[in-house]
Amino acid sequence: MDTVVITGASRGIGAAIAREYGEHGDRVVCCARSKDALDAVASDVREAGGEAIVQRADVRDEYDMERLMETAAREGGEVDTLFANAGVYHGAPGETPLAEESYSAFDEHTQVNGRGVFAAIREALPHLADDARLLVPSGSIARDASAGFGSYAASKAFAEALVRQFAAELEYPTAVVDPGQVSSELTNGMQGRDPDDVAPMFRWAATETDPEEIDGAVLSLRDWKSATR
Repeated sequence: MDTVVITGASRGIGAAIAREYGEHGDRVVCCARSKDALDAVASDVREAGGEAIVQRADVRDEYDMERLMETAAREGGEVDTLFANAGVYHGAPGETPLAEESYSAFDEHTQVNGRGVFAAIREALPHLADDARLLVPSGSIARDASAGFGSYAASKAFAEALVRQFAAELEYPTAVVDPGQVSSELTNGMQGRDPDDVAPMFRWAATETDPEEIDGAVLSLRDWKSATR
């Protein structure tokens, strides 16, 4: 039984990953800012046959992240996979030009989507299994600028830069997982794939890919589909 930590597990991709691991009988440590939503996801995990540990935590707070990882290790043993998934988007995708954004939106994007990745990975390090993997969901907007995505796009680029730097410095494979456009609350109703349809991609990235090949890389939907045909 693997122990998996997922930040931002209360909705969207994070919740779908939790359910995917539950179906494989694994132990899922879920965190988010909404305890009620987390409890609902935990119930799904348990009904699917997995174990669920829930802790309300804010990725912007390093002490919350420290407590989360200590809880995961105490109750579930060494952490096999971390999905630093928590993210926010203030505004409608494509309608938040950088020059018009508020400072508060800029700060929230960089703190959650960037600093939150740093804090989650940093605080997980003392509790990782020898063959652990560190995975960060992202999207093409982090690499290919498009008008109207403002500081959200910049914050995802920040997150991907952190992945590359951690990959260069750590012994644990660290990678970006890009499932393409996914429909969730974060995308404000934009059309995309159902999170549950791409959740197996994240488990594939954590369990079936070559650790040396993925280190510092971006794993795309095409990579997953090619590998699992």
